[in-house]
Amino acid sequence: MARKRTPPRRSGFLTIDKPPGWTSHDVVARVRRITGERQVGHAGTLDPAASGVLPVAVGHATRVLPWIEEDRKTYIAIVRFGITTDSGDRDGRLLTRQDAAQLRGQDIEMHLASFRGEIDQVPPMQSAVKVGGRRLYHLARQGEVVEVPQRRVTVYELDLVHLESPYATLRVVCSPGTYIRSLARDLGEALGTGAMLANLIRTRSGPFTLASSISPAALEERLERYGWDRLAMHPDVVLGGLPVIVLAADDAARWANGLPVEGQANADSVRVYDAKRDWVGIGSVDRELGVIRPRRVFRGSGE
Repeated sequence: MARKRTPPRRSGFLTIDKPPGWTSHDVVARVRRITGERQVGHAGTLDPAASGVLPVAVGHATRVLPWIEEDRKTYIAIVRFGITTDSGDRDGRLLTRQDAAQLRGQDIEMHLASFRGEIDQVPPMQSAVKVGGRRLYHLARQGEVVEVPQRRVTVYELDLVHLESPYATLRVVCSPGTYIRSLARDLGEALGTGAMLANLIRTRSGPFTLASSISPAALEERLERYGWDRLAMHPDVVLGGLPVIVLAADDAARWANGLPVEGQANADSVRVYDAKRDWVGIGSVDRELGVIRPRRVFRGSGE
């Protein structure tokens, strides 16, 4: 007989400012220990050397992670021209070195346009992308060389913020799955100097910003001082673009039992609330039959 899952006591998103040197899994482990919740996950892995916004989902919020993972990300990237490494960042093995101290802002600006919009990008070998069911960084550690397939990503904004050759600071707004290390590498190749990513800070991931982030070191004290409800964001914060359906009492009972309810919306998915305005899940819209089918149903405390 399957054991009944205990509903989470807490549900919501914490915006963590991941320090350099921490893995995203390190952050999840810290949040799990401090909150006492088993259901904890994160959206959008950050490399250990990178820092900045890491949305951490607790309780029911873990069930809406696919929505935030599709959101745009914003980064501040420091690119070091004249050096290439096998990982594309400062933690890798040096491959080439040349003088790039005379690089001018107009030289960089001239090439940035070709990296805006939809572009094809090859992820670095030192990455979590899988080829043949194995992660590239595992293959790299074993000295195996494989052909890494290109992936299509979108760079919505790419601007030169500051230049102090051979270092340039770029602001990047991009789609999920974009590797800023690859962007730095390819920009350096286009300029003929080579380049690597010297530092990376994620300043925004969907609705989560660096200004509202908390360091892992401060999390426990902040929770004790302010409490969960003031510190965490409601799980539906990542669904702000979806229409809202409010259920009457009879429909709410049907919904809780996983049954479709009557309704229409000009969207494929909707946020669903009961008459008390409590969030009860996410629905898929069947326009032909005029019903909303349960896609995620939430019950129990912490909703």
